[in-house]
Amino acid sequence: MAKQQEAIYTEDSIRSLDWKEHIRLRPGMYIGKLGDGSSVDDGIYVLVKEIIDNSIDEHMMGFGKQIDVKITDYRVKIRDYGRGIPLGKTIDCVSKINTGGKYDSGAFQKSVGLNGVGTKAVNALSSYFRVQSFRDGQTKVAEFDQGELTLDSKIEATDQPNGTEITFEPDASVFKNYHFIPQYLENQIWNYAFLNAGLTINFNGQKFHSANGLRDLLERKTNEDDLRYPIVHLKGDDIEMAFSHSNQYGEEYYSFVNGQYTTQGGTHLQAYREALVKTVREFYGKNFDAADVRASIIGSVAVRVQEPVFESQTKTKLGSLNVANDGPTMRTFVGDFVKKALDDYLHKHADTAEALLKRINQSERERKEISGIKKLANERAKKANLHNKKLRDCRVHFNDKKEKPEREESMIFITEGDSASGSITKSRNVQTQAVFSLRGKPLNCYSLTKKVVYENEEFNLLQHALNIEDGLDGLRYRKIVIATDADVDGMHIRLLLLTFFLQFFPDLVKQGHVYILETPLFRVRNKKKTIYCYDEQEKQKAIKKLGGKPEITRFKGLGEISPDEFGNFIGDEIRLDPVILQKETKVEDLLSFFMGKNTPKRQGFIIDNLRVEKDMVEEEEL
Repeated sequence: MAKQQEAIYTEDSIRSLDWKEHIRLRPGMYIGKLGDGSSVDDGIYVLVKEIIDNSIDEHMMGFGKQIDVKITDYRVKIRDYGRGIPLGKTIDCVSKINTGGKYDSGAFQKSVGLNGVGTKAVNALSSYFRVQSFRDGQTKVAEFDQGELTLDSKIEATDQPNGTEITFEPDASVFKNYHFIPQYLENQIWNYAFLNAGLTINFNGQKFHSANGLRDLLERKTNEDDLRYPIVHLKGDDIEMAFSHSNQYGEEYYSFVNGQYTTQGGTHLQAYREALVKTVREFYGKNFDAADVRASIIGSVAVRVQEPVFESQTKTKLGSLNVANDGPTMRTFVGDFVKKALDDYLHKHADTAEALLKRINQSERERKEISGIKKLANERAKKANLHNKKLRDCRVHFNDKKEKPEREESMIFITEGDSASGSITKSRNVQTQAVFSLRGKPLNCYSLTKKVVYENEEFNLLQHALNIEDGLDGLRYRKIVIATDADVDGMHIRLLLLTFFLQFFPDLVKQGHVYILETPLFRVRNKKKTIYCYDEQEKQKAIKKLGGKPEITRFKGLGEISPDEFGNFIGDEIRLDPVILQKETKVEDLLSFFMGKNTPKRQGFIIDNLRVEKDMVEEEEL
């Protein structure tokens, strides 16, 4: 057999892929994971980012103070008012690898898209791609289909201002069942505005503009009533930072490099966290525990560096150790700035310095109060983990030190009862999907302190399964999926779990790690075909498509769905609804509504938002 294989390995076996074939064959190398749009870092948002990045680079060079962005369900149009692509190179710039204006570091010293691949990747991964350049009273248009040139117009006269307009539609054969989530796009656009003071972005008719940079960002991410002191905002050459402390648990950071949101942090964020602790210790002359200084902090840092080195093509984590060639290390650069700027600020603002000290002392007291029970609970959890029947773990985890492509797909399903967890366990992908089974309804932890996390065995085991006791740095699963039945009990369990996360680990929700599993309500089938439907509208379409009188099954609970069927719903076709907090939503008010004592209001909400069996029966009788 080996000889036979060797015999067919000839010169004919070797082929060279052109640029678009290579991108389409290995899209993950260029835009990270594909996804359907339910995660903030899914490929369709990376495509949008790659085009806007070019417009931002033009703005940073001093060309264009406005960018127009229009995004519908399937089409994206981005128009900037920079210099415009040189007309003779319009096609090359969007379809030839290693063609671009960013290889001369003198022109784009602190650009995001240094490799010149981004626009080409968008072109290759789009079923429709159109580029139009406006330059000095002339314009040129080119159109593509999956990277293949379909229109090459002649250069014509125009009265439009200089700039570039790119329109594209992500290829549905690559991004299956994709959809844009408006909140993700808005956050993406706001980040551009916060990091580029003076720039105006018009997005779907709404104006995005920031005058105060990272201070505006934190004001949008927080509620003034929850902050212990006014936001500290400091700026220097190629660095900007802002922070405050709130009353929530955990740490929350937003970090950027050259305008790129580094969702996974990197050397700049690590240096920032270390510098804050060191500066605070030196200012107060006390060797505070680092956890007490950073507890309940919300902060942001942005740096600009020459030729940044990222740990992946999607640029979500900075790996550069130096700020520039032969320049200071990131730790020294950030540390020196924070030490001087923050120390000066605290000396000048005594009220802030006093409020900060009170918050640190409070965190220290809270930590010591639960240290005893925490130790006992952790010992119990350690023993339980050896024979933890609640957790059916997977093999690849989000916090694996070795960079594995599958780590981004790691997820844990939190289920109710043994029947549902049994179905998922039998049909899951053991590489990337874990299952945590709840005993019943979890404790309502609203208004309780973190002490309950250690006193309640189920919460403690869940905390250890996720590995989030000391923050999100060690988070073991990229996605935490709440998988409960679509009935009153299931809705209640869902709310209890969300209360737990929002009360003690709000950054899990804010950073987009918590999801709700959508499971089909109906199965419509005949002898030839089976269609699973997630709502009444899909059911009616399926009936019409199959014709005749197909068999219709209404699933009442996850336990009713066989393992073989479940494999369809948690595999490539999985549907997840991300849990997103709106800007105007106050966590305290949200928890008070769902878990407080206003029982009639809460019951009304559940009834209004839950499709119970009676509704389904009535629909089927129509």
